[in-house]
Amino acid sequence: MQGKSPQDSYTIMNELVLPNDTNTLNNLMGGRLLHWMDIAAAISGQKHCNRIVVTASVDNVSFKNPIKLGDVISIEARVTRAFNTSVEIRMDVWAQNIPSGTRVKSNEAYYTFVALDSNGNTVSVPELIPGTDEEIALYDGALRRRQLRLILSGKMKPDDATELKALFFAAQQ
Repeated sequence: MQGKSPQDSYTIMNELVLPNDTNTLNNLMGGRLLHWMDIAAAISGQKHCNRIVVTASVDNVSFKNPIKLGDVISIEARVTRAFNTSVEIRMDVWAQNIPSGTRVKSNEAYYTFVALDSNGNTVSVPELIPGTDEEIALYDGALRRRQLRLILSGKMKPDDATELKALFFAAQQ
């Protein structure tokens, strides 16, 4: 299986925020945004894996700026690291008000997807080969984020999280 670049999975998904997507304050409902982010991440994961992928986890999603009725949102998604059968995908969400010409970053998040075969069994995924400094930093950080996810889900003991422990011990020195 040949390795792939993060650019191979790069996806931009655009949506127009309509009245049915908003709450009573005319802000985009968080659940609608999470739905769109899940779709964008799945597209990115499928591009990388050449397989159907399913959501395994969603990390902390912070809502930094409200997205208003009439805004156009752009969700940028890309694979940051491939593990054995899963991929981590980073998303950045931008809100653009076309009449005013403003564009503001609203959200960022990491989703994890697992690749499946036609019978629903997990399958190996292609390696990710980062190239730029930013891609390398995201790739390196992915192992720490993965260990934290596994600890929080009870699938890993904190003592086994070598990358996380190294981070904390380096901070103490």
